[in-house]
This record gives sequence, C-alpha cells and structure tokens, in this order.
Amino acid sequence: MNALLRYFATGPDRPQLTDSGTIDQLYRRHRLRVMLAITLGYGVIYTCRLALGVVKKPLIDGGIFGPAELGVIGSALFYTYAIGKLTNGFLADHANMKKFLAAGFLLSALCNIGMGFSTVVWASALLWGLNGWFQSLGAPGGVVAMTAWFSNRERGRYYGIWSTAHSIGEGLTFIGVGTVVAVLGWHWGFWAPALAGVAVAAMAYALVQDRPRTLGLPTIADWRNDHYKGAAPPPNPPPQGGGGQGGGAVFRTQLSILKIPAIWVLALSSATIYVTRYAINSWGVLYLQEARGYSLPLAGTLLMISTVAGMAGAVAYGFISDKLFDARRPPVNLLFAILELAGLLLIFCGPATIPVLITGMILFGVGLTGLVTSLGGLFAVDICPKRVAGAAMGLIGIFSYIGAAIQENVSGQLIERGMTIVGGVRTYDFSTVIWFWIGSSFVSMLLAASLWRVKLRD
Repeated sequence: MNALLRYFATGPDRPQLTDSGTIDQLYRRHRLRVMLAITLGYGVIYTCRLALGVVKKPLIDGGIFGPAELGVIGSALFYTYAIGKLTNGFLADHANMKKFLAAGFLLSALCNIGMGFSTVVWASALLWGLNGWFQSLGAPGGVVAMTAWFSNRERGRYYGIWSTAHSIGEGLTFIGVGTVVAVLGWHWGFWAPALAGVAVAAMAYALVQDRPRTLGLPTIADWRNDHYKGAAPPPNPPPQGGGGQGGGAVFRTQLSILKIPAIWVLALSSATIYVTRYAINSWGVLYLQEARGYSLPLAGTLLMISTVAGMAGAVAYGFISDKLFDARRPPVNLLFAILELAGLLLIFCGPATIPVLITGMILFGVGLTGLVTSLGGLFAVDICPKRVAGAAMGLIGIFSYIGAAIQENVSGQLIERGMTIVGGVRTYDFSTVIWFWIGSSFVSMLLAASLWRVKLRD
C-alpha cells in the first residue's frame, strides 16, 4: 500500500525558475494540454457511467432485469461513487494527476467490459459499483488539475468549459451508444464505451501534468497576480511550508472546510439537483420510449438536444458569473434554476408536441448544466481554500451522489409500481415519479438562494 501511495503521490516542489519567458512558455503550453485532456477525457469516460441508462429497455424487454433490479444495479454505482468521490477527493489533493486520472479511466473501462458479459443481478451490481468507485477519480482529479493551472477570476470560464465534458459524454451516450445498441445489441452498449475509455486513459497520461510547483513554476495565483481582494482566510490555517510532501499541513487544511457552514448547505443543494440530473440521464430514454412512444434513436436524439444546450449552458454560466457578477455565483444560480424548472415543466406538463418538447429540453439543458457547474463544484472551490479543492469536491460529491443513488432506487420503485401488463402489453404511469424529480429541483433552488452573501476564499 505504501508503494502504491508513493507511485500516485504528487512530486516535491522544485526550485522556482527565474526566467520569465520560460515560465510563460511552460504555463501556456501545459494549460492548453491539461484543459484538453481533462475535458475530452472526462467527456469520453462519462459514457462508461451512462451506458446502463441506454440499455434499460432492451434488458427489460429481454426479461434479463426488471425496473426495480435495474434500480438496484444503477444505485450501486451512485453509492460507491459518492463514497469514492469523498475519499478520492481528499486523496487527489496529494496526488499526481497524470497517474491519478489515467488509472481511473482505465479501470472504469475494464468494468464496462465485464458488464457486457453479465446477466446476473449481484454480479452486475458488483461490477457497476466498482465502476462507480473508479469513475469517482475523474471529477476530483479534473478539478484539482484545473485549480492548479487556472486562477480565481478565470476559473469560472474554464470550469464552464470543463463542465461541457458532462454534456459531451451524454451526447456520445444518447446518440453514439444508443445507435450502437440499436444495431449491435445491448452488450455493445458497454463494450463500445470501454474501448473509448482505454484510449482516453492513454491520452490523460500523455497530456496531464502534476502541480506547477513540481515543475519549478510559481503558483497560478502568483503567475496571474490573481488573488481575491478581502477574501476570508482559511479557518485555523496550517503552518506554511512542506511543498509537495507537506501532507500533514494539507490534511489539516482539508479538515478545516468542515467548519464552513456554507459548504454543508451547498452540499444539500447539490444533492437535490443531482436527483433531477440523474433521473433524466437514467430514466429519460425509457420515459420517451414508453410515455411518448419514440424509438430508441429518436429518444436519444431528443435528449441530445438537452445535452447540446447543456454545453452552451455550462460555458455561459462561467462567463456570466465571472464577467457580469465578478465571480459571484448565487445570482446566476437563481437565474439558471428558473430556466431548469421551466424546462422540466414544459417537458412533463406542456402540450405533447415535438416543438414544445424541444423547447423544454433546451431550457432544461441550459439551466441544469449551469447549476451542476456551480453547485457540483465551482461554488465549493470558491468558498474553500484552493490547495484543498479536491477535498471540497469530495465533500460535495458524496452528498450529490447519495442523492443520485436515492433517486435511482426511489425512481425504480415508483416506475415499477406504475407499470402494468395487460395482454402481454406493458404500460407505464410516470405521474408520481415526475413530481418527485421536479420537487427536488425546487428544493435545490431554495437552498442555493440561501447562500447569497457567502464569503470567498483564496
């Protein structure tokens, strides 16, 4: 275990370079490579997390699993992801992101290969749970890398760009994986993402870098001269020094975030928005097929509209909050929450026409992805010390994915209770589960609005 921890550990700080031209050149080069790797890599590996949602109807129709069993399998990923995001978030602050991210991507891909062979509930739940653990290395790793290489007043914009990875993954899943499943069968719904996952693991290892100070560079805040004015100091700040090996000081700073009341409110707000997020990801294809009668490719195309809108929403959130509100997130959270709720109401309660559904998907995609960008990480990084961004992500993550896991179980049970079979024809009543999803988004909006005056930290 010690050898394993040493392998993944961040390197020691090197003596700082003195030539400003070399420093500028290295920063510009590595910032581009890091951003490319964490965005495209996380986007592609996301398909290894969403594959189950695409194959649910073939599995149900084939008599392999029922909705409640799929709820158990699906929730296994969310529970292990929740725990893993907390523990791996704390570990990420001590790790070399090159190795950390590459390992997570590769191991997740291997779990998907196994899922393509499994038709037993316990085996599938075990594999999908392991997949959740390995997936949980991705988000903390990406945020730690981004926080190390992008400064305070530019982070919202780049975090927004990175958050398009979720939408890239959703789009590749709903269109790409959905088409593969329609042509080749449900097994390839897992195998195709796995092959892509192996490729991005190699890309992450080639492009991602360790912290700037391990390369002899100044911190990003010093290089950009970008410190918050009047920022709140870390609670009980640890002794300075230690560089890359100062694990005790880093750990004490990690624990200090537990004393920030706003982080707990933010965690609950993120948990409730993740209920809606993964409800649509996990059950949206089934809803469009069964409640609206659409084919699998058409259902995937409609959700793809939400995904494309989400990419615009993530980028727009970062630019609006950075440029128009000077990196203040709460006003923009409220705006995007209203858009997201309006979209949900159109999708589920509006006239049953394609134009209305498309409009709802656009509003929902823009609003939801903006909120996930903020509540799922960016806002937490703002209100916590930057050296422990991974721990902040981990704390938010365990709440978020416990919410997602509870959603998966509750949604599966409610959908199965509303399912009837008459004359061999299966019909669904989604009315109860829909209000569960909408109500969760409303609660999230109220909790986020309570953080209107929270202080930021360097």
